[in-house]
Amino acid sequence: MDLRATPGMSRFKALYLELSACRRCPRLVAWREEVGRKKRRAYQNETYWARPVPGFGDPRARLLIFGLAPGAHGSNRTGRMFTGDASGDFLYPALWRAGLASQPLAKDRDDGLELYGVYVTAAVRCAPPGNRPTREEFAACSLWTERELAMLPQLRVYLALGRLAHDALLEHHGLIKARFPFAHGAEHTLPNGRVLLDSYHVSRQNTQTGRLTETMFDAVVERAKALAGLG
Repeated sequence: MDLRATPGMSRFKALYLELSACRRCPRLVAWREEVGRKKRRAYQNETYWARPVPGFGDPRARLLIFGLAPGAHGSNRTGRMFTGDASGDFLYPALWRAGLASQPLAKDRDDGLELYGVYVTAAVRCAPPGNRPTREEFAACSLWTERELAMLPQLRVYLALGRLAHDALLEHHGLIKARFPFAHGAEHTLPNGRVLLDSYHVSRQNTQTGRLTETMFDAVVERAKALAGLG
């Protein structure tokens, strides 16, 4: 694949191509590629993306959904955030119920899914071992966060999925975490005027144990939708 930007290419596509070639974090590069080679038995016949995963959604988004990192056999396989695993199977139906997505399922990059007023990305763009990025990896990926958010000037609301995503957004803005404590459903108005809204992460660990239910998450999404002025 030629990963060089060309004249006339959209800013988003150019950024995604550049991101896809990123190898700044040796541990993450080694892990994402190892997973892509070994694969999970159910996906043996698939070609894994096994590269940094770009954001996805509406370039005019008012609502940013900010997760932790791609799943090893989810986004690291499909190449689209929150696609191909249990987290996406919980997130995208909720966006569809709220009228923010064209369909409830997200299977791969070519399934036709569109988001309305919403953009989805994560604090770390590569699948980390044990789903635990290091502080250095968060810091290295903050460059991509800065560039991606700069291309979304209409954002009004950040919906952070989990404490680590919440903390990463605060660190990105140079804010003291103690002043903006994480709690499911908490709202924080940031100095830039945007609202940081919190939710437990949509991971299988939370959704299958009942810590995060559809009703709980739907309520947070509806609040985010209202704050963002999406109807």
